[in-house]
Amino acid sequence: MTQDENVPASGERRVLSRRSVLATMGALPVLTAATSVLGATEAAAATATINPSAQRQTIRGFGGMTHAAWAGDLTAAQRDTAFGNGDGKLGFSVLRIPVGESQSDWSRDLATAKRAVELGAIVFASPWNPPASMTETFTRGSQTNAKRLKYSSYAAYAQHLNDFTTYMRNNGVNLYAISVQNEPDYAQDWTWWTSTEIVRFLRENAGSIGTRVIAPESFQYIKSMSDPILNDSTALANVDIIGAHLYGTPYSNFPYPLFQQKGAGKELWMTEVYYPNSTDSADTWPQALDVGEHMHHAMVDAQFQTYVWWYIRRSYGPMREDGQISKRGAIMAQFARFVRPGYVRIDATANPASNVYVSAYRSGNSVVIVAINKGTSAVSQQFTIANAASASVSSWITDASRNVAPQAATSMSNGSLTVTLPARSMTTFVTSLSGGSSPSPSPILSPTPSPSPSPSASPSGGTGTGPRVAYTMSTWNNGFTASISITNTGTSAIDGWTLGFTLPSGQTITSGWNATYSPSSGQVSARNVSYNATIAPGATIDIGFQATHTGNTAEPTAFTLNGVPCTVA
Repeated sequence: MTQDENVPASGERRVLSRRSVLATMGALPVLTAATSVLGATEAAAATATINPSAQRQTIRGFGGMTHAAWAGDLTAAQRDTAFGNGDGKLGFSVLRIPVGESQSDWSRDLATAKRAVELGAIVFASPWNPPASMTETFTRGSQTNAKRLKYSSYAAYAQHLNDFTTYMRNNGVNLYAISVQNEPDYAQDWTWWTSTEIVRFLRENAGSIGTRVIAPESFQYIKSMSDPILNDSTALANVDIIGAHLYGTPYSNFPYPLFQQKGAGKELWMTEVYYPNSTDSADTWPQALDVGEHMHHAMVDAQFQTYVWWYIRRSYGPMREDGQISKRGAIMAQFARFVRPGYVRIDATANPASNVYVSAYRSGNSVVIVAINKGTSAVSQQFTIANAASASVSSWITDASRNVAPQAATSMSNGSLTVTLPARSMTTFVTSLSGGSSPSPSPILSPTPSPSPSPSASPSGGTGTGPRVAYTMSTWNNGFTASISITNTGTSAIDGWTLGFTLPSGQTITSGWNATYSPSSGQVSARNVSYNATIAPGATIDIGFQATHTGNTAEPTAFTLNGVPCTVA
């Protein structure tokens, strides 16, 4: 069973009911450290074939949560360790924070959120409870003091979420999204919601929330909580991200066919987990490799776009209480430091040998391969990248004695690479499709995707109005990030696009995602990449960039898409 050591006295989640639920479901065994016994010979695995043209989900990033009221805030050094991307860093690009019931609590996590944004991360927030004045008690089974949001307070609650979003924006943190409720189906100690109540709130009230909306954040990815959203067109129109937690969820329940059928234009996030338990030290080895396998299945089987841990700093988390990266953290960094926001997962042979797990990701000509060998013997593994040339390959490894340690460069010949995966290890390979030197991991949000074929002469339309653009900034002393949403308001698809705008004086783009930007200042053209070249009628795509400024934080005043003036939201 899983167990979180936290206790109510410290303001943290109570675990008795979770422990009972997971024990009943037979969810997760407690794993203990195993003695490493290496096999005498090196095994050979089947070739892992990678197809860069078979693109799956766009990755938003990897990260964790801070909750200053319950676990204390991160220090300045710990923030840099969590969200920095160099040696000895976690490379996290997603931060989750709580939405306090009272506005007096809203500043508690602000310092960490601001630093995360400065280092290129996105921030989202989840509430545990509405303000007390908006709730009522009721009887739920044996719980006589269960809490729920009064229907008469739905509109006020939407305004509460809006007020938090505005507060964060006014203090330099432009929230990427906000959730309706943390774990509405596991709420012994917070606020219960039924799926019917969530759908009603989404239908009637979520449209007024001024940022992306996440729901339902079921504690165990229980599909009966999210199916009704996907099956209700009005509710679905007012939600942007289907969020889920994976406490005790078996791998067989990771795929979500209904989302693949009805979730076009929406995102699918894993917004909280610890794995395999909270009782063991995060440095227990080889148990930490279980985190890598869990992340592999979350990316490949579930096709999640984010993977977010519970507390960033905890004895069982990616960062120890002393601020040093744990073994579980090193495993997460094997993904987070190299598979950056905007990268796209591509098809790869997921399980070429027993205990070997492979996934692959692409940004432009850069290809990242993440390979896990949980076996007790080394494995000779061949990777073949379709239509690739010869190129150098950089790699990093985590095993019993090393944490994301750089290895000697090797080479790929005509798209083929054969390497030894040491016993009980995780290795990340970075190479190039076009040959030449393999790229280094991106320091911030800086995938450099290749453009698609030339855009059409003008956006398809028929309504007489141009596309709609929403531009939001999150600034700090000498820099900012900008998020740009482009909506096709026409009646036919846009096939290939270039967004034009003029950056105010003193602003210079340093990195970007989901588009190629040229030049870095003045009159800028942002051109589509291969995976977002087509914008269906009514659909919205998101791009963005990070930039420096010299004091001028004004926004561009006009945009064109393929030369057609846009409506600015």
